[in-house]
Amino acid sequence: MTDTTWIDLALVSARPQAMGALLRYFRNLDTAEEAFQEACIRALKAWPKSGPPRDPAAWLIFVGRNSGIDKVRRQSRETALPPEELLSDLEDQESDLADRLDGSHYRDDILKLLFVCSNPVLPATQQIALALRIVSGLTVKQIARAFLVGEAAMEQRITRAKARVAAAGIEFETPDAADRSERLAAVATMIYLVFNEGYSAMNGPDSVSADLCEEAIRLARLLLRLFPSEPEMMGLTALLLLQHSRSRARFDADGGIILLDDQDRSLWKKPLITEALAMIDKAVRHRQPGPYQIQAAIAALHARATRPEETDWEEIDLLYQALERLQPSPVITLNRAVAVSKRDGPEAALALIEPLAEKLASYFYFHGLKGALLKQAGRVREARVAFDRAIALATNAAEASHIRMQLDHLCKDECDKDLAKEKR
Repeated sequence: MTDTTWIDLALVSARPQAMGALLRYFRNLDTAEEAFQEACIRALKAWPKSGPPRDPAAWLIFVGRNSGIDKVRRQSRETALPPEELLSDLEDQESDLADRLDGSHYRDDILKLLFVCSNPVLPATQQIALALRIVSGLTVKQIARAFLVGEAAMEQRITRAKARVAAAGIEFETPDAADRSERLAAVATMIYLVFNEGYSAMNGPDSVSADLCEEAIRLARLLLRLFPSEPEMMGLTALLLLQHSRSRARFDADGGIILLDDQDRSLWKKPLITEALAMIDKAVRHRQPGPYQIQAAIAALHARATRPEETDWEEIDLLYQALERLQPSPVITLNRAVAVSKRDGPEAALALIEPLAEKLASYFYFHGLKGALLKQAGRVREARVAFDRAIALATNAAEASHIRMQLDHLCKDECDKDLAKEKR
């Protein structure tokens, strides 16, 4: 096998389970992370030749655990790790470990790992950043982009978080009910950011980034199982399900982005939508509105519209206003501008986003939306400038290709106008 994409996908998928188990063994974040990285290196060498193991997570745990033990042994001048051929041929050991890790072991290890990362000894920003790095394996660059901060600042944040965890001697145990409730908000935010990272980086329904969305949904379901009567967890899970239900319709055959209004809604995953809508209805009955429930309600209005023109943009605008009051953010206002443009036209939306220019100067979607609104308003030259800036800030080929298509349309419109003038 020469295509290693499947290996990347397997490593991303297995990381939370493997890291949770390795932390249970070693009780040290750095040791567990080093053991996992060593296991990944061995997987990159062994898997292309031998093919995927029965359970990639079990394989990584087994190899990572032995690697970590070997490090301790070397430090004590004891026995070295067995040869590679013996480690790679897991046979019965791998099967036994896979059997024992099925079900509750995975669940408990992941939840314990999440709660270690969200310990109140850490500031909220460090809790989320550490969980994104340790649990989901996002790079510092990816996490920095999610927070709209520089890479150097994020690197320092993660380093400080690790140091605090080590200094505090945080135990790898499941917190009691009171502590779990206090940490739930930080864990939920981490899951939300993991999903967003996968969603924004995706370039097709089967891309490696799509697996981050699946992982976030899986973690959200686990937390909902732990907090079955928590309306915000219902809202978060419903939101992720609704967003992910559109994954098959978001891209064309070449990986190009298809905007919501142009998507083939028959491709939306109806079972996910049905599950999410029922979950939202259940959450609303608690009468405890929160940011995730409001975002889920917005997504639900899109899901309930069988055609784009049936979308209730008035209600979506009201929901975004409520969200702005609960959780003020320039990105929320930027999203609200779409609803305003549908209801009141592009100029009204441009007026709404103009104050956001400084805060979102390095945000791809700000310039992409601004260019689209300027184009709708007939302000071609300004639209070109905004689109050029968006291309410079694109984080993947799909985003850049979509904006270039918008520029091509602008050029075509200008040419058509020039031809019309010549004919007159």
